[in-house]
Amino acid sequence: MLPFALVQAAEPVSPLKWVVVGILVILAFVVLVLLLKYLNLYIQSLLTRAGIGLVDMIAMNFRKVNPALIVRARIMAVQAGLAGVDQRNLEAHYLAGGNVINVVQALISADRAGLPLDFKTATGIDLAGRDVLDAVKTCVNPKVIDCPNPASGKTEVAAVAKDGIQVLAKARITVRTNIARLVGGATEETIIARVGEGIVTTIGSADTHKDVLENPDRISKTVLAKGLDAGTAFEIVSIDIADVDIGTNIGARLQADQAEADKRVAQAMAEKRRAMAVAAEQEQRAEVMANRAKVVLAEAEVPKAMADALRSGNLGVMDLYRLRNIEADTRMRGSIAGDGPNQEEEPPAGGKPDRRS
Repeated sequence: MLPFALVQAAEPVSPLKWVVVGILVILAFVVLVLLLKYLNLYIQSLLTRAGIGLVDMIAMNFRKVNPALIVRARIMAVQAGLAGVDQRNLEAHYLAGGNVINVVQALISADRAGLPLDFKTATGIDLAGRDVLDAVKTCVNPKVIDCPNPASGKTEVAAVAKDGIQVLAKARITVRTNIARLVGGATEETIIARVGEGIVTTIGSADTHKDVLENPDRISKTVLAKGLDAGTAFEIVSIDIADVDIGTNIGARLQADQAEADKRVAQAMAEKRRAMAVAAEQEQRAEVMANRAKVVLAEAEVPKAMADALRSGNLGVMDLYRLRNIEADTRMRGSIAGDGPNQEEEPPAGGKPDRRS
């Protein structure tokens, strides 16, 4: 009977208390999940003295920042003894779209190599689209660039000496990064183009191709003395001529092409003159035909004149007969001589005409 009396004596639990208890249980569950999620990172930060607390990690999650990445970068910076690489700067660079780990590794490499590179400059280079870690590595360990670039489809730089012989050259350029000019400086393509231009100029100024073959270092010395790395993100250490070869005889080929062109021009002029001569001949033939037509017209007037002379009494019948006899005699002599009836018979060698009528 006693327990039943105690139950009746207990006060009823209000619904508000159940709500509070539920909220506390949910909060405890959330805290437990967060502890399990960031406990490993917090222990790493605590042991390495990175200075990033559990609350900071949770806040990073709300700021859309990867806590694991920031903790890792901060640990690397603290262990390397870098100054100015704090949590706030790392988060700002991450939110700006930069590669945090790459920047920290570049700062560590530059610090070990004694290069003047601070966090602001490194983040600026990274946000500009350049690989800052690769730039530091290139500054410490210079790299070799082929000229021309094999990716462009060319393996040699072609130039022509003054004697018309083509010379093919291949160069290797040793460069290292100039961190001070990395932002805004020209890329490797500019270096390759300038060196190629210098090679062409040097070979073109040589009197003969033999001078280039005898002294290939003349090309590298001349090109290196021009300061081709100005305005670029690199510093040229050396330019070495890897290969020199002889190409075709450009001068002879140009002369042959010029001679062929001259021959074609001469043929065109001759054809023009021939066409003009043919046209002139046709014009002369046309003029001859016109003159013959005039002669025919004139001969047509002769019978009319003779008829008028007969009617007027200026020409007798006997005169007409004698004229006809002379014409017939002339035709006969022409047919005998084979020269046609309209040509006169030449006198024989004795000087007197041969009268056969």
